Amino acid sequence: MTECNPTLRHSPIRDAESEACVPQRPMSQATSHRVLARLRGLARQRHHEAGMTLVEVLIVVSIMALIATGVTVFALPKFKEAQVSTAKTNAQVLRRAVQDWQRVNNESTCPTIAQLIDGRHLDSASNTDDPWGMPWTLTCTEDDVFIQSMGPDKKQGTPDDISVPKIRTDSES
Repeated sequence: MTECNPTLRHSPIRDAESEACVPQRPMSQATSHRVLARLRGLARQRHHEAGMTLVEVLIVVSIMALIATGVTVFALPKFKEAQVSTAKTNAQVLRRAVQDWQRVNNESTCPTIAQLIDGRHLDSASNTDDPWGMPWTLTCTEDDVFIQSMGPDKKQGTPDDISVPKIRTDSES
């Protein structure tokens, strides 16, 4: 294969049949200016097409913030309702476990959570705290078993407290 003479203006493309360099006509100055102007225009056009303006970014961020706000407004109350429902269900399970422990051990005293797990009345993998991370309060009388949680506010004696069975107050009588 023959090499192209670097002093001559040749095309980098070789002629397929003769394997010789194909000569290239010299470009006039006016033509070279037009080609450069065209290339600059294409580069500018690509530059404007490639990026996003600050206004477009702000619009997208605003839309995402509106969506996040909507999800929070609708999902947060449902989450709180689910926590209360879970607490009531867990309290009922715990109450049945205490009643089973009392029947098996023939006692009317309240067991601890550890005794319920040791006696296999509760699963060792079960959560032993209420949904708000506070321990359950077990109260046993001669006739009944009461399971209580301080509720979402974590304060005893407030209206959001959860009790199974529901403890009647003087105002409810």
